[in-house]
Amino acid sequence: MQKILPVNYNNEFSYNIIFDASFDELYSNIIKIKSKKYDKICIVTDDIVDTLYLNDLRDILSDKFKSVITFTFPHGENYKQISSIEKLYQYLIENHFTRSDCLIALGGGVVGDMTGFAAATYLRGIDFIQIPTTLLSQVDSSIGGKTGVDFLSYKNMVGAFYMPKLVYINLNVLRSLPKEQFACGMGEVIKYGCIMRREFFDWLQDHVAAIQQMDPEALLHMVYTCCECKKEVVEADPLEHGIRSFLNFGHTIGHAIEKLSGFSLFHGQCVSIGMVAASYMSVNKGFLDSKCLDQLKELLLSYDLPVHARDMDIESVLEATRSDKKMAGEKIKFIVLKDIGRADSYMDFTPDDLRQGISYVLNEG
Repeated sequence: MQKILPVNYNNEFSYNIIFDASFDELYSNIIKIKSKKYDKICIVTDDIVDTLYLNDLRDILSDKFKSVITFTFPHGENYKQISSIEKLYQYLIENHFTRSDCLIALGGGVVGDMTGFAAATYLRGIDFIQIPTTLLSQVDSSIGGKTGVDFLSYKNMVGAFYMPKLVYINLNVLRSLPKEQFACGMGEVIKYGCIMRREFFDWLQDHVAAIQQMDPEALLHMVYTCCECKKEVVEADPLEHGIRSFLNFGHTIGHAIEKLSGFSLFHGQCVSIGMVAASYMSVNKGFLDSKCLDQLKELLLSYDLPVHARDMDIESVLEATRSDKKMAGEKIKFIVLKDIGRADSYMDFTPDDLRQGISYVLNEG
């Protein structure tokens, strides 16, 4: 079943995304990365994924390298901090890791972002591999080289662009995801249909049952299509100077809601709410037909995603948007929809425009 999607950086080959149904071909793909085999491997994971897949990877790799060690930290966005990275630095130093060695990120977006940031900064850069184990990380965060940590309660404020050497996607791990976590990933999946592929949006409408039943062919088509979309965007705009910002559709208000929830709402849930707010604002400006907003809300609900948030203050959400990384001076580079499958950026939303979008998802939804 293995499929390969190559990704370029600055018009040259950078890494492969491998799609498979097991970890059996992981080692054979690792040794293709460079001519000389890595000396040591450190598998970085969290305390949930540790119990599910760490032993599988250790069994596959432990006799293939001089040393295979593991570093586990508590799960959750609250641990995506510099303090966690410092502990990883210390562990790598104590185990004499050099630039001839490699980190493996085994887990979801938090694990991938933190491991990538550690790899980008330890010894000014060592190799790392992404093995994403959540739907959200498989279709989004593991691809494109964005790494980083949160600073206090400000999401992804410290980071680096640093490309992995391999992304290895085992689709069978999705079967171990709690239903709520799988739904969160669908928020990012639906985003791709919204911003660049109408036919994919329509396909998602037609395959709700197959996807929720974890049909292997449906999962492969869905994840591969999302990765293909992200590959196209990051190859065209690797450092987010232009169209890569379209991937932030739903994220400005979504991140603000995520922060104010104390991360009790998952990222994908907040992106879902943020996409509804952004689409409502697109309708208000005459960019988008209101029927498209209705279609988006219906699709999100069909995949068990929220379209509104409760118990939040409009002004607090508005204030939280002002710490968004997409600020340009006093303005936010806000991603809007012109149609399903066609995104654009808009810099002229006023605070009142934002209030209306926020109010819609807090009070009406």
